[in-house]
Amino acid sequence: MKTLKKFTGFSTFNLKTMGVILMVIDHIHQMFVPFGAPAWLDWFGRPVAVLFFFTSVVGYSHTHNKKNYMIRLYLSMVLMSILTNLLEDIVQYDQVVLINNIFRDLFVGTMFMAGVDQFKLAKADHTGKHLLAGCLWFLLPFVFTAVSLIVLVGNHTLSLNVMKVVIALSPAILLAENSFMVLLIPLLYLCKDKRALQCFIIAVTALIYGLLGTTQWLMIFSIIPIWFYNGEKGPGHKYFFYLFYPTHITLLYLLSAFLYTH
Repeated sequence: MKTLKKFTGFSTFNLKTMGVILMVIDHIHQMFVPFGAPAWLDWFGRPVAVLFFFTSVVGYSHTHNKKNYMIRLYLSMVLMSILTNLLEDIVQYDQVVLINNIFRDLFVGTMFMAGVDQFKLAKADHTGKHLLAGCLWFLLPFVFTAVSLIVLVGNHTLSLNVMKVVIALSPAILLAENSFMVLLIPLLYLCKDKRALQCFIIAVTALIYGLLGTTQWLMIFSIIPIWFYNGEKGPGHKYFFYLFYPTHITLLYLLSAFLYTH
């Protein structure tokens, strides 16, 4: 008789898999709102960003080359922006707006984490260059936000294509899919070795969203799998998410557009 395998917690791969499943349900709602997709499908997506933020903190903490990690996320951000722009221009399906680019959130998060690293170095060797670098990393997402707002709102002489290029290239926190919620990433990174404190920060953030009356408070359910994170990587599949994310967005968008026009 087979014995039940003892539960040993969730690996990074398990957390990402949960995030992907919940994300697909959320995006089914997004793409099929024109067909009357029920609003409660959107609830499944509320914990997703936090799960990916947490796994990004884990990935950034353990990568052997943080520079390459950041470059990979930035290129993914730019390519995803180009993809969504092309899809909207070619298909011209105005019933669904493609604002999807989790790569921007994650890249902005790595900028903040790089800033935290510099502040730690400044504390260790008491040199101004690391303090300056840390401040710069933290300020850049807000500087890019200001520049983007000036270009998109205050300048009416630029063409739409130029504006799209600015959006594609800009790691502005205001352009991030989850906007200022991205600030969770450096907070989770600061207490990466204190799981209870990480979960407390997530819970407080969820409470704030609850008080604001948005369904984002449902992010609190991300605490459950995060609490049981076992610190293991799990199966590899390093580039699976990088490929799956744009692929499923494209397929769902094209399917929705096809069904709506036929």
